[in-house]
Amino acid sequence: MGFEFDYDLFVIGAGSGGVRAARMAASKGKKVAIAEERYLGGTCVNVGCVPKKLFVYASQFPELFQASSGFGWSLAQQPTLDWATLRDNKTAEIERLNGIYNSLIDNSGAHLIDGRATIAGPHLVSVNGETYKARTILIATGGWPYIPDFPGSEHVLSSNEMFFLDKLPEKAVVVGGGYIAVEFAGILNGLGVETHLVYRGPKLLKSFDGEMVDKIIHGMVAKGVNVHLNTDINQITKAAETLSVAMSNGPDIEAELVLCATGRQANTANLGLETTNVLMADNGSIQVDRNFATAEPSIYAIGDVIDRVQLTPVAIQEAMVLVDHLYGDGRAVIDYRDIPTAVFCQPEFDTVGLSEEQAREEYEDISIYLSDFKPMLQTLGGGTDRISMKLVVDNESDIVLGCHMVGEHAAEIIQGMGIAIKAGATKAHFDATVGIHPSAAEEFVTMREKTR
Repeated sequence: MGFEFDYDLFVIGAGSGGVRAARMAASKGKKVAIAEERYLGGTCVNVGCVPKKLFVYASQFPELFQASSGFGWSLAQQPTLDWATLRDNKTAEIERLNGIYNSLIDNSGAHLIDGRATIAGPHLVSVNGETYKARTILIATGGWPYIPDFPGSEHVLSSNEMFFLDKLPEKAVVVGGGYIAVEFAGILNGLGVETHLVYRGPKLLKSFDGEMVDKIIHGMVAKGVNVHLNTDINQITKAAETLSVAMSNGPDIEAELVLCATGRQANTANLGLETTNVLMADNGSIQVDRNFATAEPSIYAIGDVIDRVQLTPVAIQEAMVLVDHLYGDGRAVIDYRDIPTAVFCQPEFDTVGLSEEQAREEYEDISIYLSDFKPMLQTLGGGTDRISMKLVVDNESDIVLGCHMVGEHAAEIIQGMGIAIKAGATKAHFDATVGIHPSAAEEFVTMREKTR
């Protein structure tokens, strides 16, 4: 290049993946900078997984209050929600986590730069009017909510704004059929908002096991969510504080809030990639090889910006593999198969491995084991919740190909099942495992009769 580098590694984006890469590279003695224009911790910490889970917890209390009476508890007065307290306590927790991320970066020896970074060439990064020379550049800029353009789309909110509402609406429309849409529909409904979930397709969560999705929809409707499938939003008009939502199927809905949870796109706009040989897909995501290298030898990318698996733990694992490739012995790998994942809808849904549909495409002979029951809390609590569990088994090898659960504590249970699936456990291993009684989890090791 003919010049000395200011940094061995310059990371653009201080989300989970970027921060992990910066810290690990710095721990190996590399001179590292990391730039962030918005907030430390990325989507997950600030407007994603963490605040969403806090809101899910908040939205579940009304059902717990109601169930408590069956266990002998009597509430002196009707519980009420102070939205401002929930919102501001959430914000305080996020700010605490921002501080932790800041400390992690500082303690690692990496240099944190506050500002928007753009690429000015294969080895050049510009921030706040100053250009830095980097031997290697890592793009970890994540994703951003996508809102389609339609008449009145300027009146809708994205998931980003949902965490900072001035007040809760009395009625809301959530547009979308993916995990963000169903999660926010459950949150709003649980917090007492009349909630309408509108999706253009025939089925929510279309990439997941169809039978389990049916259980989710049934549970959501039982909890009070109004689900409108095969329905498009034609137009939104605003009068005073009310939005009139005209739909392709059914009467208009008058609401105070419309959330468009219609997907996320790679955050690559105006990043300066045109000054390099980096190649992008049609959706704006960056194309990389198995080592996360782009078509520009000095530039790498990880996380949501490469649109492989948009999950925080995946971005962190990708960061570890990349740093090993750049500065280690290069033996670390990432396996995208059998990644456990959660949808914190209500009822909760968690899964690892193949859906029944995927298994039937890949294997000639499979068996399905299914259990559906009322959880113990509901026996005295009087609620409508049920738990559904499903195992997908390859008959030839007896290996459990997929494990799925709808119901309370699903994430905590499926995490352990994820280890079993990753280890190649067979149905015989499940059958030989002693259950923990009484628990919902024990159902996974007591399913003996094939459903089909």
